[in-house]
Amino acid sequence: MTPKIIQSKAILIVGLKDNLTFMTNAQGTANLARQFMPRRHEVLNRVGTQKFSIQVYDEFNLKNMTPHTEYVKWVGVEVSSFETIPEGLETLTIKEGNYAVFNYKGKPEGFLEAWQFIHANWLPNSEYVLDNRPHFEKLPENYHPSNAEVEEEIWVPIK
Repeated sequence: MTPKIIQSKAILIVGLKDNLTFMTNAQGTANLARQFMPRRHEVLNRVGTQKFSIQVYDEFNLKNMTPHTEYVKWVGVEVSSFETIPEGLETLTIKEGNYAVFNYKGKPEGFLEAWQFIHANWLPNSEYVLDNRPHFEKLPENYHPSNAEVEEEIWVPIK
C-alpha cells in the first residue's frame, strides 16, 4: 500500500459522536450510523456525497493501545459551513494539515489488517510521524459494511 500525501484544508463535519473503545468500536459505530444515516439528508451545505468515519484520540500511540483504549468516534458528512445545524447533530472541525491517504479495496473484515500495516509497518519506515489530529475514513455514498467488497480512503494525519 502506497499512500498519496495530501495537504488538506480544514474540513467541517456535521454528524454524531460517541465515546468508544476498540472493543466497542464495531457495535458503537453501527449504532451511530443507524442514528445518523437516515438524517444525513437534513444536513444543508453538504460538500460531496461521501460519508466520514472519524476517530479522535487523546494521544495515538500504537504501542500503548489496548482493546480498552478510549477515543471519540464520529459519523458524519462534510459541509461548507456551520450556518444551519439540524437539531441533535453536532459539529467537528478537522484542522488543516498533511495526510497520508491510502485507498483500501477489499472485504470489510480486511480493513483491520490494512490499518495495522499502515501504523506498524508503513509509518515507522516512512519519513513521517503521526500528527495529533483526527484519523478518518472517507466512504462512498453506497458504502455498507455488509457488502462483500468495499472501497474507502484511509486518512492518517502526518507531519
